[in-house]
Amino acid sequence: MRKRDRRSRGLVAAAVAALVGVAGLTGCDAVGGDSPGPSGTAVRKPSPKPTPAWDRSPASLAAVGDSITRGFDACSVLSDCPEVSWATGTDTAVNSLAVRLLGKAGAARNSWNYASTGSRMADLPGQMAQAATRRPELVTVMAGANDACRSSVSAMTSVAEFRTQFEDALDTLRSALPKTQVYVSSVPDLKRLWSQGRTNPMGKQIWKLGICPSMLGDADSLSAAATSRRDRVQDRVESYNTVLEEVCAKDRRCRFDGGAVFEYRFGTAQLSHWDWFHPSKNGQARLAELAYARVTSRTPAE
Repeated sequence: MRKRDRRSRGLVAAAVAALVGVAGLTGCDAVGGDSPGPSGTAVRKPSPKPTPAWDRSPASLAAVGDSITRGFDACSVLSDCPEVSWATGTDTAVNSLAVRLLGKAGAARNSWNYASTGSRMADLPGQMAQAATRRPELVTVMAGANDACRSSVSAMTSVAEFRTQFEDALDTLRSALPKTQVYVSSVPDLKRLWSQGRTNPMGKQIWKLGICPSMLGDADSLSAAATSRRDRVQDRVESYNTVLEEVCAKDRRCRFDGGAVFEYRFGTAQLSHWDWFHPSKNGQARLAELAYARVTSRTPAE
């Protein structure tokens, strides 16, 4: 009996020890202790993909957009002057983005201007396709003013269409050049351009030829209807800029200017002395400065 009792007591003690060990393991796991669970049960979260470094000194550049990037009315009345373009021009008075990044000789060899006077966002996918053939390391975008500068407020490009067209343009570039960087300028403050240019009689005569009638039409009128019309155009421009910012933010190699061009307070020195609406050489130089600061900043927000 004694041997059997000792044997029974030994078996009970072993069973108790085993139960205590199991309880200890499950107890730590239940209360969220620091000890890891049993081998093979841990779930590892996938490591996030690193954000690609922004190249602050690209070796080539292509520009897409509208009349501003073509230097329209900066050298002579109602004509393009791409040599003073803020993006790709070679005129030393402007010191374009391409010249700042590549030098004057480099800008002449390795920058291309596919912007077109009068173009709207709907034209940007085609321009992007042209730019992609050059395989540039950076593409600059300045488009949207002509989507607001229409014959009437009702003819302006809708915000939804504008978004789709800009997305299509970036998709066109990405399908050919997934790693090319993109700098996107905000649409200028058209209402400020009206307020600056309306004091010049010659400029207002040029406006009557059809320059941005939705904003510049009946330039001297301060009636409720005229004011409402200009405010609606301005609201649309601000909505366009929101779209540019949001769509660009989804692309890991795209930088929006943060509204720098829209917020820049263009004065008469920065406006063409032929139409008092498009940038003069001085205005083109200021656009180049804004772009260079954004492209070469260490972070997108600087």
